[in-house]
Amino acid sequence: MNGLSEALIARAVDFHGHKCPGLALGLRAAGWVLENLGSALDEEIVCVTETDMCAVDAIQALVGCTFGKGNLIYRDYGKVAFTFWRRCDGRAVRLVNVSRLMTRSESEESRALKALAFSGAPMTPEQKARHEALRAEMIERILNAPFEEVYRVEEVSDPVPARARVMASVICACCGEAVMESRSRRLGGKDYCIPCFRRLDDR
Repeated sequence: MNGLSEALIARAVDFHGHKCPGLALGLRAAGWVLENLGSALDEEIVCVTETDMCAVDAIQALVGCTFGKGNLIYRDYGKVAFTFWRRCDGRAVRLVNVSRLMTRSESEESRALKALAFSGAPMTPEQKARHEALRAEMIERILNAPFEEVYRVEEVSDPVPARARVMASVICACCGEAVMESRSRRLGGKDYCIPCFRRLDDR
């Protein structure tokens, strides 16, 4: 299945909590990276994600790019797009979702059931079963479509993001909590965390 074994898919589903079309998009991106760039046991692969949707969990689970290691960087652009760097040679590739599989092939019935499910309104057992069946069909379409129908691959020349650094902490003069020095704000010779500084700024 496009380089994705059942074991890899199961690992991503276990990490994310459920199987869905959004996760399927992440699985396709992660599968491409594993085949073409490798994985990150530590920080060998860096990812900049332009979305915070379900797809990111597949990248964390399978490629090894995570917020905790500092090799997953989030930029809130609202695009299903991911740039990956391989530190050993500096190769950088951006994968941009070009698929309309989640909208083009979606039926009126599917859209209506999805809207009902997202609304929180009660669904009959028949509606739930049909909704899940249609979702399963969409997942299979995404997982089995030719890769070029899901993502455009762009070689990029941007430099590799710097490795994550351990920064010193300072104590906020207002709440008394420790805050990373690089994220603190200074006013009147005192250090503040961002929430406390904003409250001071609002006065």
